[in-house]
Amino acid sequence: MRTIAKCLVTTSLVLVTAAVAAPSWAADVDASSAIDAVTVYPDGASITRVIALDLPSGESTLVAKDFPLTLDPSSLRVEGDATAKLTIGSIDARPPRAAPPVNLPELDKRIEALKDERGNLQGTIEAANARRKFAERFAEASPAGIGEKGEARPMSEWRAAFAAVAEEIATADTSIREATRKQRDIDRQIGQLEAERSAKPPSKLEVRIDVAASAATKATLRVTYNVRNARWLPLYDARLDTGTKDRKPQLELVRRAEITQSTGEDWSNVSLGVSTVRVSRGGSAPELNSLVVKYPQIPKPLALGTASDMAMPAPPMTRQAQSPAMAKAAEPELRERADEQQANAEIGDFQAVYQISGRVSLGANEGAKSLLISSMTVTPDLAIRAAPVVDPTAYLEASFKLAEDTNLLPGKVAIFRDGTFVGRSKFSTAARNDAIRLGFGADDKIKIERTVIRQNEGTAGVIASSKTDARSFRTVVRNGHDFPIRIAIEDQLPVSENEDIAVEMQSSTTPPTTTNLRDKRGVLEWAFDAKPSEVKEIKFAWRIRWPKDRGIVMTPAG
Repeated sequence: MRTIAKCLVTTSLVLVTAAVAAPSWAADVDASSAIDAVTVYPDGASITRVIALDLPSGESTLVAKDFPLTLDPSSLRVEGDATAKLTIGSIDARPPRAAPPVNLPELDKRIEALKDERGNLQGTIEAANARRKFAERFAEASPAGIGEKGEARPMSEWRAAFAAVAEEIATADTSIREATRKQRDIDRQIGQLEAERSAKPPSKLEVRIDVAASAATKATLRVTYNVRNARWLPLYDARLDTGTKDRKPQLELVRRAEITQSTGEDWSNVSLGVSTVRVSRGGSAPELNSLVVKYPQIPKPLALGTASDMAMPAPPMTRQAQSPAMAKAAEPELRERADEQQANAEIGDFQAVYQISGRVSLGANEGAKSLLISSMTVTPDLAIRAAPVVDPTAYLEASFKLAEDTNLLPGKVAIFRDGTFVGRSKFSTAARNDAIRLGFGADDKIKIERTVIRQNEGTAGVIASSKTDARSFRTVVRNGHDFPIRIAIEDQLPVSENEDIAVEMQSSTTPPTTTNLRDKRGVLEWAFDAKPSEVKEIKFAWRIRWPKDRGIVMTPAG
């Protein structure tokens, strides 16, 4: 138990789940709550509801019946303040009992009367169907043009007979339609009454809080709980102003939170924040058991028909004996537990919380809502990057370092260059002072042309003991801008994974500035600063040698 002094906000939390019997309290007090604050995680949300009410002196049990069915009862916590000494006891959640209908005998009478009325209408329909069939048989069995002595009847009698049959059929059809329509209305009424007659399942959870006040007091309680069906995803806008020869480029990086929720309750005019904590992963790393390798136990053969044959369990299946489908079924199932105003950031060592400015509303199942977290402007380094071996297009790239204290989470990036949307990209996780690169589309003022100047396959050695493949290329780069710019050209040197296959770069190659770029074997980079209108030439040549009785192929690494 804990005591709340006048105007003192409690910080310690008490929880008793529904499985624990609550003590006996003097009286139940109905209470209503309203959502005041929400913190959304990548895999859930924490909700804070406020209960404000007048409490009598003594012991009471607050009963609030407006909590969602999706809350996690083990996450319930309560704190608050009051104008008098107040003690908060246990808190538990339970589904309220299904509400039985108030006037069950009256409902039964109404349902019975409607069913009788429906039966009468069914009799009307059957009688009308019989009249219709009789009229149809009369028209078929009684020739209208022949009298009793075989004489021809006058035309007027024909028409009278036709009219009588048609009128009889039309009257029957009208009766059937009207009775059928009334039956539909009665069926709807019966369905509604039977729904009222059934006990209605609860749509909300009932939360009970035991309190004791030293005197009549005004109290405000805050109840916090977690729900699963909510999440947020990071989104980014990268807006690049490329600048001019007299003005440096600027890059604005806008961070957003895309929030969705299907918790079954509307978040109306709430204080909203997003946190980087993943609440569904638990608090501890998984514990591993020993992994034992042994020979399988082979059972001794027994005589057929013995009792031991019937009682002996099947031998354990070895890993080798399992089919792929059975092996997959045997593995444990893996489950995964998501006005432009800048948010206020609270950055800690293990999490970051962004508090959205103002009050926010987001209805259940309303769809995604994007909210601004923060915006930062940096001066990036611009460069051109191209891989003309596969695409001669020059791409503008901006690189910068993150100056904030928090990490950038993985997410999609909308790319804008000089006010024009040029495409989408994505972020990997980045920490403070990590170098970040973003591409901003093709730069048509940089012309790149790669040509093959030699390709020769032949033999080598005095007695032609091996085959060779020698190739050389020339890449020409022209800077069409009126300002200097950094340019990086990438190419591929084949990589051998067999000692019988030798790869060498020829001496005519322009020395690359970087080898094994981004830790990828054989990827080369030539980086240089190109002046306005300057033309650069890169030469690249290599040779492969392998045994003459073998063939080789070159394929991209997986």
